[in-house]
Amino acid sequence: MTEQMSKDEQIGFHKGALTTLIKERQELSRIIDIVNQLIGAHIKSLGELGVKLDEPAEKKEDKVDEKLEDILQSS
Repeated sequence: MTEQMSKDEQIGFHKGALTTLIKERQELSRIIDIVNQLIGAHIKSLGELGVKLDEPAEKKEDKVDEKLEDILQSS
């Protein structure tokens, strides 16, 4: 693109991009909530069947989730 966008066009572009990204982040959060509910249901079912899960593995997942939350909140 050889011509530059005006300042108003640039502002509009960035605002539009932010709006789209915020909506994408909200949808991703909704999907993560659904996945977490499904994981919880499977863990509960396994517990009812007498299967004990390795707690350190669950803690590792929590730490990864916390790091992802930190990244999302800082942006």
